Amino acid sequence: MSANAFHKLRDEIENGIVTGEFARGERLDEVQLAQRFGVSRTPIREALMQLSAIGLVSIRPRRGAIVDDPTPERLYEMFEVMAELEGMAASLAARRHTVEDKLALEAAIRACETAAETEDADAYYYENEEFHRLVYVASHSDFLQDQCTTLHRRLRPYRRLQLRVRNRLKNSLAEHIAVVEAILEGRSDDARLVMRSHISVQGDRFSDLVASLRADDKKTAKTV
Repeated sequence: MSANAFHKLRDEIENGIVTGEFARGERLDEVQLAQRFGVSRTPIREALMQLSAIGLVSIRPRRGAIVDDPTPERLYEMFEVMAELEGMAASLAARRHTVEDKLALEAAIRACETAAETEDADAYYYENEEFHRLVYVASHSDFLQDQCTTLHRRLRPYRRLQLRVRNRLKNSLAEHIAVVEAILEGRSDDARLVMRSHISVQGDRFSDLVASLRADDKKTAKTV
């Protein structure tokens, strides 16, 4: 299985957990998932291990993978902390970025622009992920980079799905551009505020998306 095909498989299982198709506490059967997605159990097992690493499932002896996604309250708290951490990274990047960081951030913006033109939310997300990683690197704080990376990984499915909200790709790209402008112009306070706002909006948008998806699920269930 190619890397892209595996990412798509993992993302589909993530989607099912995040939108409530797979309920909290439900056991995820490898055989059933393999049949559903038309793959062997090996990539299913690897996907579940990766989801375990970010807290979406728990791997338990004799029970296998159990859905263990965070509660809405916990998720909100995670986004609050993520906004502060990324705001700090952007602020430090404005003060410490090098010529190499500048070139990398500019290239990341161009890649985000190209992905946004396709209107493929998942394709854009992976360029978005690289953009945020480069902001962490430009902070030149290894500890902060580690903390941002760890929490970003935990929030990946939620940050990815919120990009499907109407007009979110366009708005996200505009926010990225504003962040880079503040960083490259050395406006550390502005960089912090713009990045914090960018992450906070993600949390709000995601709540809207999940409410919409779950409403659609209920409508579908009634018509079956």
